[in-house]
Amino acid sequence: MPLVHMSLLHTHVMRLLFVCVGNSCRSQMAEGIARSLGHVAASAGTHPSSEVSPNAIKVLESKGISTKGLHPKLIDDIDWQSFDMVISMGCGVSCPMIRIDQDWGLDDPVGQPLEVFEACANVIEEQINNLSHH
Repeated sequence: MPLVHMSLLHTHVMRLLFVCVGNSCRSQMAEGIARSLGHVAASAGTHPSSEVSPNAIKVLESKGISTKGLHPKLIDDIDWQSFDMVISMGCGVSCPMIRIDQDWGLDDPVGQPLEVFEACANVIEEQINNLSHH
């Protein structure tokens, strides 16, 4: 059996872009989680915050996921067309010049306790795994 067929048994690597408004919580966690699962991932916001939420960083680190290089980015600075899928975190992002392939409808955990961030991260991980199996 040629080696090329063996690769079909493994998870398909996708280029994923996660977008929201502040790019400080959900989309940052999604970027980190997707990378840890072997995908190429980025995140951006329409009005980026000044920093990544400390609770988002804590949740990723508790899962053993690197937070190196994570910082809020403006969607205008990202080449969104180079991604296989653009996913809105669910903040009613209205970007007329950008396609949204899926809207996950996740509540923004900003300002909430760590447990809310952990629950959000678990849903994000499940959603990313679901993408991989289609």
